[in-house]
Amino acid sequence: MTTTSEDVARHAGVSRGAVSQILNGRGERFASATRDRVRRAAEELGYQPSAAGRTLAKGSSDIVLAILPNTTFGGNIQDIFENATEDLASRGLTLLLHLATSSTAPLDRVITGMKPRAVVSLTPFTVEERALLNERGVKAFDPVSDYVGTNVDATIGKLQATHLIERGYRKIAFAHLHDARQDPFGADREEGVRVACRKAGLPEPTSLNLAIDLSDALSAISALDLPGVGIACYNDDVATALISAAATNDWRIPTDVGIIGMDNTPLSAVTYPPLSTIGYDVKAAAHNLITTTLAGIGEPVDERPQLDPAFELIPRGTT
Repeated sequence: MTTTSEDVARHAGVSRGAVSQILNGRGERFASATRDRVRRAAEELGYQPSAAGRTLAKGSSDIVLAILPNTTFGGNIQDIFENATEDLASRGLTLLLHLATSSTAPLDRVITGMKPRAVVSLTPFTVEERALLNERGVKAFDPVSDYVGTNVDATIGKLQATHLIERGYRKIAFAHLHDARQDPFGADREEGVRVACRKAGLPEPTSLNLAIDLSDALSAISALDLPGVGIACYNDDVATALISAAATNDWRIPTDVGIIGMDNTPLSAVTYPPLSTIGYDVKAAAHNLITTTLAGIGEPVDERPQLDPAFELIPRGTT
């Protein structure tokens, strides 16, 4: 049977109203011994206070709302939010995912109805989202770079391009993912590639755009001045499409064309040849996102230093 506040009241020897006030954060007028007795009784009986009651008492719920922007992520997104969910649950908070849309009206309804403690996003909020969040008085957090003063996506592009250059490719390209979604990462990654090329005294990189589609990939690779081109790709999916296109056109990998992806997805290890890529610590990324959020809503985070996501070059058979 479900434990009620009346059960807790009887067990602690207090009124039901006292239980409600103490467990919903309004128990300052009660003696500390009484507050401790009520909390101990609730724990022993496995009682969970009403989420609605806590929301009314505090003016916000125990929900942290995470916006999934209208962009394309690799499979690591599930791992990031799985870790974030468990991390927040250990603090008595619930992570709720919300898919962004072209209009902020759905977000406004969720905020108004659920009164979240905070809203977080893996990518910068749009101008419209930020205006809405400010208007509603909701604490909101963009992702924070783990490399102070450094653009993380530019760092990824530099890693990719530097590896290709070290492998002997003198012509470099960057392959964007072209689909109906936003691309908040590609421009900075291409800029990182461009910086690496300039440092090495190479020509400006060629910019490609393709969907995860063999026809698109064939058109993209046919536009390159092969052989001798190294391609830094937006993610492993784009890289896999280009591997197929190269094989279809009888270009040899990595002799004629080198390809490097991003995300170190499971698929990257089983392509033919296996895909060179960039990996990172998913748990660290989730930890940093939640640490920033907890600090922003006033939770203690002294024991939670920011972690290095440790971007790692994983060289395989495509470079």
